[in-house]
Amino acid sequence: MELTLFGIMIGSFTLALSGALMPGPLLTVAVVGSVRRGFITGPLLMLGHGILELALIIAIVKGAAYYLKHALVTNTISIVGGGVLFWMGLGMIIQSRHINLPINYSAEEKARPSHGLHPVVAGIVVSVSNPYWLIWWLTIGLGYMLMAMGYGIIGILSFFVGHIVADFLWYSLVSYGVSRGRRFFTEKLYRGIVKFCGFFLILFGFWFLSLGLRYFF
Repeated sequence: MELTLFGIMIGSFTLALSGALMPGPLLTVAVVGSVRRGFITGPLLMLGHGILELALIIAIVKGAAYYLKHALVTNTISIVGGGVLFWMGLGMIIQSRHINLPINYSAEEKARPSHGLHPVVAGIVVSVSNPYWLIWWLTIGLGYMLMAMGYGIIGILSFFVGHIVADFLWYSLVSYGVSRGRRFFTEKLYRGIVKFCGFFLILFGFWFLSLGLRYFF
């Protein structure tokens, strides 16, 4: 199966959305910050997050391009990434039965002092300090980016645009929903989206695994 540039963008969008959906440190900062700053918190957080990820992509392309050309390396990454995708997808489907979007903060929690960081800076600091973020990029992100690199700069650009648009869209929706009130999000809708993305990750995981195993067997 050969991806088109549009396919690369759509795949990157869905993979990024699957990661963004799951509760974590960045989502918590977005929710608490949105209570205090309003809608703009989400986009500003993602601006910092996007700057960090763009720097990482440039570093990978510039610094590791030589090693990433070797079939053994790329196919090993595909197998590891496929396994992580399958594990993540299965976990998302299981968690979708009871997962909650953490937007119902008490008055006491809303009144807590802010961490003092500007949202753009917080987007960078919280992302880079999250071990899951680095694991995602060293497995899933790197594996998918290797496919995009086959199209040159335009392939990398398609990958990055799809990825960052998903992050901006989801975190903007979260900030908007929190700033507008609890009724904007329903648990049923959120769980349905998580379950859908879980199935998508499993399918992509099988695809990654098949590409890598084909080389060894």
